[in-house]
Amino acid sequence: MLTLYWLLVALMVVGVIGAVVPGIPGTSLILVAIAIWGVVQGSFGSIAVPLIMTVVVLALSVGIDLLATFWGAKRAGASKWGQIGAVVGLLLGIFGLLPALPFGGPLLGILLGPLLGAIIGEYIYQRDLKRALKAGIGIVVGSLVGNLIQGLLAIVAVGFFLYATLPQVMG
Repeated sequence: MLTLYWLLVALMVVGVIGAVVPGIPGTSLILVAIAIWGVVQGSFGSIAVPLIMTVVVLALSVGIDLLATFWGAKRAGASKWGQIGAVVGLLLGIFGLLPALPFGGPLLGILLGPLLGAIIGEYIYQRDLKRALKAGIGIVVGSLVGNLIQGLLAIVAVGFFLYATLPQVMG
C-alpha cells in the first residue's frame, strides 16, 4: 500500500510539472491520482478536502490560462488575429507539423508554435512586423505567467493531499 501511495505522489509530481510545461497533462493527473487513492482506501472521507481542492484548482487553471493569455495579448496590443495565430501555432506544434529541429523535439515545437503563430497572425492583420513581434511576445509571456500560476496552484493541491493523507500512511 505504501508503494502505491508513493507512486501516486510521483504521478502528482508529473502533474505539477505538466501544469507548467505545455504538452504534459497537469492538474488532471493530480485529480486522477487522488481519486485512485480514494478508491484504494475504500473511502473518500479522508481525501474529501484534497479532492475538492484539486477540482477547484483544475477549474481555476483553465480560467487562469485563458485570462493570462488574454492579458498578455491585451497588454501587447494583439488583435484576435494574433490570438488565433497563437492557438493555430500551438496545435501545429503539438501535432509536430512545424519543421523538425535538430534539438528540442516536440516540446520546442509546442513552445515556438504559439509565438510564431501569433506573430504570423498579427502580421497578416496589421502588416507591421514590429507590432506583430510585440503581440507575439505578449501572448507568449502571458501564457507563461499563467503556466507558472497553474504550477503554484498544483503544488498547493498536492500539499493538501500530503497534509491530509501522509499521517495516516506513515502512522
